[in-house]
Amino acid sequence: MSFRKFLHPLRAAVLAAGLALPVSALAVDPPYQAQMERLAEILGSLYILAPLCGQTEIDWRDQVAELIALDEPEPDRRARLVGAFNAGYEAYARFYRTCTSSAEAAITLLLGEGETLARDIHSRYAE
Repeated sequence: MSFRKFLHPLRAAVLAAGLALPVSALAVDPPYQAQMERLAEILGSLYILAPLCGQTEIDWRDQVAELIALDEPEPDRRARLVGAFNAGYEAYARFYRTCTSSAEAAITLLLGEGETLARDIHSRYAE
């Protein structure tokens, strides 16, 4: 099963979402915070799963770091985004050591959900 066709659209959507996020001077969560945390969690999951199944083209940790940098969150929000990435990683690291059919299925689902979230964040909150 090939999931490479999904990688580039998600990567582009994540980058577009990050570029379009408004910068807030207040320490109040933006309305997209929950979606950003879920997106970070998905990227953490992909960071563990994708290389197991031979996908090494995209470094998902670099992607979340770039997304966080573009969003310029307050320290508390940044910590929650990093925590969500780590939680996504840990959730799959407990059960997967090799590529399996369920790992490939999870990758496909995560890529689809991540792309949808990134596009939604971009379309709803772009400046």
